[in-house]
Amino acid sequence: MSLDPATQTALQAIALAVMIFGLFSLFIPILPGMAIIWVPTLVYGILTGFNWASGILFALITGLMLFGSVADNFIMGQQARQTGASWLAIAVSLIAGVVGSIVFPPFGGLIAALIGLFVVEMFRLQDLKRALSSTKSMAIGCGWATVIRFFVGLVMIALFLVWIYWT
Repeated sequence: MSLDPATQTALQAIALAVMIFGLFSLFIPILPGMAIIWVPTLVYGILTGFNWASGILFALITGLMLFGSVADNFIMGQQARQTGASWLAIAVSLIAGVVGSIVFPPFGGLIAALIGLFVVEMFRLQDLKRALSSTKSMAIGCGWATVIRFFVGLVMIALFLVWIYWT
């Protein structure tokens, strides 16, 4: 589909504005920032049409979105495992994080995940120092996950800019 230049420019500006909002929403756990960055690329592709180059770029952006969406859970869990946290504690933490995100947005998920991990580890180990160590590691993992997702979001936006200016 061919759009007139003014409409295409307006569409690009709106898409970029939404993507930048999505990039900064990565700092708020309840918002699906990776999806917020991805959706404008899908809409732009549908409205302007895909060619082979834009199709490849869209596939890369989609892969990055999927990677960024699951990487934070893996990184947080891995950090906690390095200090001896059990898989049960990590599973409880994940469930508590989801529930906390729904019940107490925007930061309830993170707080609930950390409390869930701490409670299970404290009950399991009966050792305050080790339970706190696992909880601290998971919090550090959350920080690293945010940094990684932010970088992935920047790459997604850069690929979109390549798409709109060079394809």
